[in-house]
Amino acid sequence: MTVFDPERVVAFPSLSLAGGAVKGWDRRNAYTFSMLESVARHAGFDIETPFEALPASAREMLLRGSGSTNIEFVYEAEGPSGRRRSVKRSHPFEGIVPNFERRYKETDSAAVREELARYMAARPCPDCGGARLRREARHVYLVDPARADERRPIYAVEHSTLRECLATFDALHLAGAKAEIADKVVREIRSRLKFLNDVGLAYLSLDRSADTLSGGESQRIRLASQIGSGLTGVMYVLDEPSIGLHQRDNERLIGTLRHLRDLGNSVLVVEHDEEAIRAADHCIDMGPGAGVHGGRVIAQGTPDEVAANPESLTGRYLSGALAIPLPEQRKSWRTDSLSLTEGEGRGEGAVGSAQRASQSSGACLRIANARGNNLRGLDVEIPVGLFTCVTGVSGSGKSTLVNDTLYAAVARRLYNSHAEPAPHDAVEGIEAFDKVINVDQSPIGRTPRSNPATYTGLFTPIRELFAEVPAARERGYGPGRFSFNVAGGRCEACQGDGVLKVEMHFLPDVYVPCDSCRGKRYNRETLEILYKGRNITQVLELTVEDALAHFGAVPAIARKLQTLADVGLGYIRLGQSATTLSGGEAQRVKLALELSKRDTGRTLYILDEPTTGLHFADIALLLEVLHQLRDAGNTIVVIEHNLDVIKTADWIVDIGPEGGAGGGALVACGTPETVAAHAPSHTGRYLAGLLKR
Repeated sequence: MTVFDPERVVAFPSLSLAGGAVKGWDRRNAYTFSMLESVARHAGFDIETPFEALPASAREMLLRGSGSTNIEFVYEAEGPSGRRRSVKRSHPFEGIVPNFERRYKETDSAAVREELARYMAARPCPDCGGARLRREARHVYLVDPARADERRPIYAVEHSTLRECLATFDALHLAGAKAEIADKVVREIRSRLKFLNDVGLAYLSLDRSADTLSGGESQRIRLASQIGSGLTGVMYVLDEPSIGLHQRDNERLIGTLRHLRDLGNSVLVVEHDEEAIRAADHCIDMGPGAGVHGGRVIAQGTPDEVAANPESLTGRYLSGALAIPLPEQRKSWRTDSLSLTEGEGRGEGAVGSAQRASQSSGACLRIANARGNNLRGLDVEIPVGLFTCVTGVSGSGKSTLVNDTLYAAVARRLYNSHAEPAPHDAVEGIEAFDKVINVDQSPIGRTPRSNPATYTGLFTPIRELFAEVPAARERGYGPGRFSFNVAGGRCEACQGDGVLKVEMHFLPDVYVPCDSCRGKRYNRETLEILYKGRNITQVLELTVEDALAHFGAVPAIARKLQTLADVGLGYIRLGQSATTLSGGEAQRVKLALELSKRDTGRTLYILDEPTTGLHFADIALLLEVLHQLRDAGNTIVVIEHNLDVIKTADWIVDIGPEGGAGGGALVACGTPETVAAHAPSHTGRYLAGLLKR
């Protein structure tokens, strides 16, 4: 359930109430501040004292109220003659948290509710403890006669991982009538759990919320349900099912796809993973490039036939003619590195003691006692100024460590973010950074109005350039005339969208071209203004490559265009709708925006599986950008399964050894060569084979 969290309400406990410990309840708000002064007089504490230094009873009264105890409050009121006078009233103090709760329930303002929602957090229900069942249902148990002392309620079974759940039902042996009643049900449960385990989801729990699943996980769950149906003569279409899978689990996924084929089905997979491509019966390679440079079948046949085709870019990577090279020299951090034995990797205290014995000689970010989700009191050091890969099997705790702990803690420190980090003791070394940026694959916009030109800030100097054209100056047009967000130069029929939205009641909305402007977004007068023979609509239709040639003489525009070209997006159009960009393209647009900014060299960049949806050649371009950012003094932390990225990293932090409850420990850390030589590391085992090529 969602409740107001005292830690979020008191955002700055080191400040006093007068100084702003609680936003909106400081001396700048006369009404609420006068109430706090009255409470302070009654309870006998100083309102200038830091909130965290106040007595526990005073903090409880401020947050929860005074109960039935009356407090004398002094209010300023305006009399009949207009003169202000003081009015005294005695009544209980409501409390800051109850005040927020009441306002949240009573308000009709969406803005007020949105503001108050920032102070709320999800907490287990006090009645059921998060089980989501009524009392009677919580007292029905699954009991194995062979182990009568072990009885488990349904919510405990749901909370276990799929691997543990399968082991539970495999070991379940009922007797007599119970066995006959439960036989078909238990057999079906075992079958479905086996399918889910076989597609690499053993680390998930049955009660995992659907909105927390990645696209690859959701796809593999649907795949498991199809395997269980036993259908034949069906065509299955999968779009990159290997997303988020470690190489160890990839083999099982490929085995599952082969099983579907062997049943008599056709399996069509869109994939960039080398192992999946080599396992295919027939490959179709599209290209030769992306966007306007693609759209043709370059090669098809068996993987070996594609690899032998010199015109196929994919084939050249498969044959080894092209490859992502190892760095000639890694950027070093310290001479020693940490590798844990298999036994130590599974223990909770081994990581901390081993790292304390091996102190860093260089600057680092140190995460102390991270224990969110399945992390087991993890102590991790991340080098400052290096390119670090966080690796491990699916569900080992990588995202919890990097996104939920590291990013949230640094963002809270640098930006006073309201996002609450996962449980940990401290993150040391944040003073080495002035900003943190999480470059994810979320869309850069959710409407056709948003595009790469507007997101990167490129459209502003283009509009200013058009406003400087003699014809525009004669007519008195400013930069706003060439904006499709404000009235004046845009087509008013479609409000500058170029398309009209047709709402389909039980289907997704449909966008059709505007009849007035025919998709050009602007009115006739605006389109009469030309720069080098092109109007503003024609400029938005240019690819980045063509725009670079068109605006090469304008440094402010050319610099931003060059960064888009540097990240491999020379083929996209400036005005291309953000909704048509893939996750990988959106991520590279964000990287281009960061590259175009002035760099302080003190930025922490965090990327979660940036190679999703990227071809070998795109990965090579991405790595060039990441190494460029690192060479400028920035720190790069990447969660990744792709071995081509891992092998080029300066430092690896390998989490595991397994997923779910079997993960959350530090297996190994060091250079790729160090981790590859560490036998207990699943990542190291696959990395060793790649480094030997």
